[in-house]
Amino acid sequence: MADSLPEHDRILQEIESTDTACVGPTLRSVYDDQPNAHQRFMEKLDACIRNHDREIEKMCNFHHQGFVDAITELLKVRADAEKLKVIAQTEEIIRCRVQQRNITTVVEKLQLCLPVLEMYSKLKEQMNVKRYYSALKTMEQLENLYLPRVSQYRFCQIMIENLPKLREEIKEISMSDLKDFLESIRKHSDRIGETAMKQAQQQKTFSTTLQKQNNVNYGRNMHLGRSRILESKNEITLKRTFEEDDEHEEEVLTAQDLVDFSPVYRCLHIYSVLGDGEIFENYYRKQRRKQARLVLQPQSSMHETVEGYRRYFSQIVGFFVVEDHILHVTQGLVTRTYTDELWNMALSKIIAVLRTHSSYCSDPDLVLELKNLIVVFADTLQGYGFPVNRLFDLLFEIRDQYNETLLKKWSGLFRDIFEADNYSPIPVANEEEYKIVISKFPFQDPELDKQSFPKKLPMSQSVPQIYIQVKEFIYASLKFSESLHRSSTEIDDMLRKSTNLLLTRTLSSCLQNLIKKPHIGLTELVQIIINTTHLEQACKYLEDFISNITNISQVTVHTARLYGLSTFKDARHAAEGEIYTKLNQKIDEFIQIADYDWTMSESDGRASGYLMDLINFLRSTFQVFTHLPGKVAQTACMSACQHLSTSLMQMLLDSELKQISMGAIQQFNLDVIQCELFASSEPVPGFQGDTLQLAFIDLRQDMKDKEVGPVVRFYLPTRTVP
Repeated sequence: MADSLPEHDRILQEIESTDTACVGPTLRSVYDDQPNAHQRFMEKLDACIRNHDREIEKMCNFHHQGFVDAITELLKVRADAEKLKVIAQTEEIIRCRVQQRNITTVVEKLQLCLPVLEMYSKLKEQMNVKRYYSALKTMEQLENLYLPRVSQYRFCQIMIENLPKLREEIKEISMSDLKDFLESIRKHSDRIGETAMKQAQQQKTFSTTLQKQNNVNYGRNMHLGRSRILESKNEITLKRTFEEDDEHEEEVLTAQDLVDFSPVYRCLHIYSVLGDGEIFENYYRKQRRKQARLVLQPQSSMHETVEGYRRYFSQIVGFFVVEDHILHVTQGLVTRTYTDELWNMALSKIIAVLRTHSSYCSDPDLVLELKNLIVVFADTLQGYGFPVNRLFDLLFEIRDQYNETLLKKWSGLFRDIFEADNYSPIPVANEEEYKIVISKFPFQDPELDKQSFPKKLPMSQSVPQIYIQVKEFIYASLKFSESLHRSSTEIDDMLRKSTNLLLTRTLSSCLQNLIKKPHIGLTELVQIIINTTHLEQACKYLEDFISNITNISQVTVHTARLYGLSTFKDARHAAEGEIYTKLNQKIDEFIQIADYDWTMSESDGRASGYLMDLINFLRSTFQVFTHLPGKVAQTACMSACQHLSTSLMQMLLDSELKQISMGAIQQFNLDVIQCELFASSEPVPGFQGDTLQLAFIDLRQDMKDKEVGPVVRFYLPTRTVP
């Protein structure tokens, strides 16, 4: 037991000195010892506790006043702690209030910045989708409304620095779009012009059809039955025209359909917003002037085909249609003064180009198509308000050239007709053939009508052909006069003048050349005179023909007359002169084969063979002259007899003839007698008395009185012609 007590003291010491977490093993040792050791330990523990309590009490008694003082101080500290706690809470509240105020300020600033950021984001989006005009408006709002509110922030300064760059970017992009637009309209000008010209032509066709319809309605009261038929026909025609126009309208596109004008609108608005509207206007006008010069420059081969002219006109019309559209849909980009100035410049160039290239045209059909194109071209631009009077004045110049090409063409036609003619009267075997001829040529001869078939018309086949070709020429000339906005009187006057040129210059020249051709003999010349006589008589029918197609009476004061009378008279005179010349040449040919033996002892007792052949030739020739006017045949006969007399006299008085025998004189006298007999036989009717015989009187007188040899003078007996 004595041993266990020290052990319990040790355990107690260990418990007191050991950490609480390590007490477990120590306490376990209490239970592992002897029985009732636990009880003894507890007793020992109680004793130890009492000792400690006594020590604590002593300690407390010793330190009581200090404890009280400490408690008092502690109570004071608690009060101060409460104050400190309140102060800490106040500071926290203040800090929270500051944070709240800062948050409110941040929210307010964010509320100012967010619209700026949203607008800037909107600006970027507009730039991405190429809504540049809207982007500029957004920039303007940013600069004037939003950015000044937040200008103190760095991001705002960055935005402000970027905005001028964005403006320049927009300007560059819009200018690039404008250049693409200018290139596009340059490529599409011909199609735009072609469309506009087609529409103008359709409108003109419609107006013409409508006018015809109105004319029918106007005259239906006077010719009711006939007008109803005509009216119904014209209504059908008008309806068809409307339907065709509707079909074309569905197919025909406008300038807006062919070209997107939004780039020019957009660029104009952008430059206007940026304050550079004037710069843009000057640039646009400068570029369009350059394009105008390119459009007005024709291809060197333009005059060769009508397509060359059509493409040239289409490009010009397309150019000015675009300018007219820009004029009416924009404000200030182009002005009427600008377009008028540009048109006047273009018009002068167009007229110069057409004068030059039309002068190369030798085909009248091409010139006519050119005229029609110019008319459509002028009508189209006139519909857009451009003055075109100078173009119609140019058409009168081209009309003269057209007439020249027609004259050249008809000159070839006339030559072909003359070369193909057989220069013999037209045979008609029956009534049908006769009607065919007179349907082509206005021929009237009551005496010939009394004759039975078959019979011959006096003119050759070239006469109706020439007459038909003259009418065709009038029709061709009329085609050019149409659509020139001229009165019927002016058109009538133009037709008559051009026909006069055809007759007095072209046909006259062809006739003169024909008459001078070597292969044209006396028979052909006689037929030419007959032909010109009938053509001269047909001139009045040509005048009636012109009056009918122009609806202008010939009694009008200013109506020009045809000069065909003088043309055919001159041709006849030339043919007559050529007949006289060829007769004399033929006589000379016979004279040249004369072979007189001036030393013959006696004559052959009959006239010379060459002279008889000559007389037979003259007799047969003068028989052909029966269809000639009397004076022409008489003049030709008298001229031939005088020339024969002169030729015989020159033969007799030849200076190389030194002497002549009586037999030769007698032979020569026989030849002269035959000549006098021929003259007295009246080879051409119409001579009075012995007028034709007088052609040989000088020859007879010289044979009596002229000394024909150096020594001997012979006197021939006077021959009285029965």
